[in-house]
Amino acid sequence: MRKLGSLFLLAGLIFLGWFAFELYSQHKAEQQSLTEAQARIGEKASSEGFSAKQGEAFATLEIPKLERTLPIVEGADPDSLDAGVGHLPETALPGQDEQIVLSGHRDTVFRNFDQLEIGDALIVEMPYGTFTYEIAYTEIVPEDDTSVIRKMGEEVLVVSTCYPFHFIGNAPERFVIYAYPLEDEA
Repeated sequence: MRKLGSLFLLAGLIFLGWFAFELYSQHKAEQQSLTEAQARIGEKASSEGFSAKQGEAFATLEIPKLERTLPIVEGADPDSLDAGVGHLPETALPGQDEQIVLSGHRDTVFRNFDQLEIGDALIVEMPYGTFTYEIAYTEIVPEDDTSVIRKMGEEVLVVSTCYPFHFIGNAPERFVIYAYPLEDEA
């Protein structure tokens, strides 16, 4: 019986060590992406023809209420989402008068998203300007609902993450924020 207890203790320690390593690795990747994004912003570019390569950190998302500034990385694949907030490449960028879709993990970059409310600001800083959006409404959709990605005919910042926020495992739904431009400080 003692051997079984020791085996469970060892397994628990290995699991905790793995979890700590993953958390540390993700934090390091996010910090590196933030440094890269801030450098890209500092380069100052024109909005005409601006683009980013897959996996490149090119902008930041500031969430004043949560006191967080996060890197925005081109792509919504697992590697991009591990490095920061992912920008869905087939959607617009700020200032292009169409839907901009950003996604992130609820337990990393979008931790504490349950504290956001209608009227809170989201600020995207690009190499060609700063764009402030106000949260207008939110919705919860099934995880496989892709109807939120669509032409909207106006500039809308759509931010999505897994839901419920404190769910263990693969969450069955997505929490989606719709935010509209307040001002263009470009």
